[in-house]
Amino acid sequence: MKAIWNGAVGFGLVNIPIKLYSATESDTLNLDMLDRNDLSNIRYKRVNENTGKEVAWDNIVKGYKIDEHYVVLTDKDFQAASPEKTKILRIFQFVKEGEIDPAFFDTPYYLEPQKNGESAYQLLLEALIKTKLTGIGSVILREREILCLIRPFQGKVLMLNSMRYPEEIKTYHDLKIPAAKSAPPEELKMAEALIKSLASSFEPSAYKDTYHSDLLKIIRQKAKGKKIPTYTSTEQQAKTTDLMALLKASLEKEKKITG
Repeated sequence: MKAIWNGAVGFGLVNIPIKLYSATESDTLNLDMLDRNDLSNIRYKRVNENTGKEVAWDNIVKGYKIDEHYVVLTDKDFQAASPEKTKILRIFQFVKEGEIDPAFFDTPYYLEPQKNGESAYQLLLEALIKTKLTGIGSVILREREILCLIRPFQGKVLMLNSMRYPEEIKTYHDLKIPAAKSAPPEELKMAEALIKSLASSFEPSAYKDTYHSDLLKIIRQKAKGKKIPTYTSTEQQAKTTDLMALLKASLEKEKKITG
């Protein structure tokens, strides 16, 4: 793996030199965009708006528009904005992970200790496991200050989760949510029973991306000239009056499955 950031994790007066690595990878099929007429690949170019000519990466700079004029920024300008934050991931609070709504979590990354940082890294890892706490901090990543959470992952490694700021979470007040009204006691009791019947310990390995493999099967069938059957949905939207019957049927189905 290639590190995407080098710096240090700081808490109190302790600084731990680390490297940051992406903890996820995309598992989607690599589909190309083609011209329907002759199946030629579609290519995108970086074009000068005025001349219409393609611009090489080496000639591209970043700028901010003020009063119809652009101020060009260099790497030194970004570092000058906050010298410490570009190299230090500062932890400023420790909290219980359960206090944070999952809506705030974003991308996960692995933290690896650099030379001479192994002991302090292990110390922080074990301390977080013992206290059952996680660290909240911030760091400059890709020219943006991100809020982040530092936590143990599977008891072996420190993981960083980038987080969304509160203002990035859209309000739900514009949604057409029905006015709060208590559910009928019989339906609520039945729904609770169904939820409990489906409750179990979370096992990540039990979940697979089946759409990926199913789509690949379709591609291979089409490559062999086979006809792909047309799918028509037979699902119907349940009426509110059907809820009790649907809950009972669901419970009966679960009882047959579990024996």
